[in-house]
Amino acid sequence: MAIEEGRAAPEFTLEDTDGKEVSLGDFRGRYVVVYFYPRDDTPGCTKEACGFRDLHDEIRARGAEVLGISPDGGAAHRKFADKYSLPFTLLCDPGKEVMELYGAWGEKMMYGKKTVGVIRSTVIVGTDGTVAKHWRRVAKAADHPRKVLEALDALAAG
Repeated sequence: MAIEEGRAAPEFTLEDTDGKEVSLGDFRGRYVVVYFYPRDDTPGCTKEACGFRDLHDEIRARGAEVLGISPDGGAAHRKFADKYSLPFTLLCDPGKEVMELYGAWGEKMMYGKKTVGVIRSTVIVGTDGTVAKHWRRVAKAADHPRKVLEALDALAAG
């Protein structure tokens, strides 16, 4: 199933840094920013995570929660979150099932070569559980959190 704006976002349940199960449905009634990233504590992923950290209060003020998903395990997520004081939930998708469901796992270009891996992408799930906005490929990780905030503003404006 392809991710399409206006259609239901695929449900998922993944473990957080402490092994607690977190489901997309837990956030029904709020916007959810689900962002997929390749690996904890790498340059681009750190810039993106710190951008979401720096805008976290503004994002929450728009009625949204942030969930970061990568294939890393709980220990790596905890270390990453602690090192950069990340205030949002990081989820573990070691089998890449949710990434595949959301189109965030597949063929991509990396340093001029085709490879298979995590495709940096983001979905804003609306308060009704539908896909409100989808970035299929995020090119500039450092600038992306600001674009997400702008999209949340546009959604609120109707």
